[in-house]
Amino acid sequence: MGFLNNDKLIVGYDLGNKYCQISYALSEGREPETLSQVAGAQNYNIPAVLCKRYGTNQWLYGREALRCADGQEGILVENLVSLAMDGETVMIDGESFDPVALLALFFKKSLGLLAQVSSRIHALMVTCSVLDRRILEVLTHIVESIQLRVNRVAVQSYAESFYCYMLRQPWELRIYPSVLFEYRQGGIRVLRMESNKRTTPIVVFVEESRYQFLEYAFGEGYGPEGEDSPVELGQEQKEMLDAAFLRIAEEVCGGETLGSIYLIGDGFGEDWMKYSLRYLCKGRRVFQGNNLFSKGACIGMQERLLPGESGKAYVFLGNDKLRANIGMKILRQGEESYYALLDAGVNWYEAERTLEVYIQDGNELALLITPLIHSASGNGGRSVGIALEGLSGNIARLRLHFFLKEENCLSVEVQDLGFGEFRVSAGKVWKEEIPIY
Repeated sequence: MGFLNNDKLIVGYDLGNKYCQISYALSEGREPETLSQVAGAQNYNIPAVLCKRYGTNQWLYGREALRCADGQEGILVENLVSLAMDGETVMIDGESFDPVALLALFFKKSLGLLAQVSSRIHALMVTCSVLDRRILEVLTHIVESIQLRVNRVAVQSYAESFYCYMLRQPWELRIYPSVLFEYRQGGIRVLRMESNKRTTPIVVFVEESRYQFLEYAFGEGYGPEGEDSPVELGQEQKEMLDAAFLRIAEEVCGGETLGSIYLIGDGFGEDWMKYSLRYLCKGRRVFQGNNLFSKGACIGMQERLLPGESGKAYVFLGNDKLRANIGMKILRQGEESYYALLDAGVNWYEAERTLEVYIQDGNELALLITPLIHSASGNGGRSVGIALEGLSGNIARLRLHFFLKEENCLSVEVQDLGFGEFRVSAGKVWKEEIPIY
């Protein structure tokens, strides 16, 4: 392909510990495509590895890195995401390296593949298996260090990428719950997506469960980390895998009506799914592939830039999202009203608010916490009081700082600012931690 300088290249990057994938679209409305390592084939996985040639500063990545290491021409560096998360210095060829810098090098080199599509990235969404503060620190450092010149960069979880992918699917596949089975590193992760159609907008949430699949099939201690299936599958082993996956499928699906089922990962590509696949396909639509997350990441960025009709009708409340509206009761023109502080749907680790308020004739703040997932089942919001012991005077000016320490913990810091000449601040600070759900 030639350079398409006038197009908005929107990229979804699936960053895994073993492989990465890159999907892209050339505008907000175009369907994403996935870069293939082999022209004309659906070979999407880019090995997440580097190789340093002996005695030089030459670094290779992906399949070239594997070939270099196989030829004993250099040192292979694997598990780049895990190394960066740990933060410990890595020794390679007698030198010490920052693991985050190594991941940044791989990230930059792999993004170079997009030069065949367009000369410039307009927006980038990175999707990861799990999101926490550490991976955000790592990704922020990477974007800054490689001087990635893009208009917008964001991060979302695999669960949210699954949700975004489903936004583009036909309505009949979304009317009932959808289930995704992801087979990687000897285990199966299940993402079950459901919606509460009694709320406006419709609340969508994803429940997650995990199975140590190879141990589940062959017994405790079987299957080293990183193996998606036994090296050689005999007929007996295939039948054991099939029976084990059938048990998992029956447990997850039961007799419930499902809109669609997705099988993600190369491990499902083997010819061992006989009875389990037959069970899954009974009255259900089943899809198999391995580029759903990178496509979902690309769609997620498209939705942020230009929300579609489906995106406007739903709000996603995954485990990495704040799943409650948090506000406080205030007096406005003499009447009590609700003032929103933190809105459901934002990433919990990004939810933060600072403001100043006046409190008169009292020493307590009243917060209202309303979980969205359960609100339609009769569980409304609850009021939580924060006592400001030692606060005196008829009126006080306070600085309030709200943030989430973790997914289910709202941290509140209240600072006494005094009230000008009428009341000098004592410099007192109150801190409270409140469970949200």
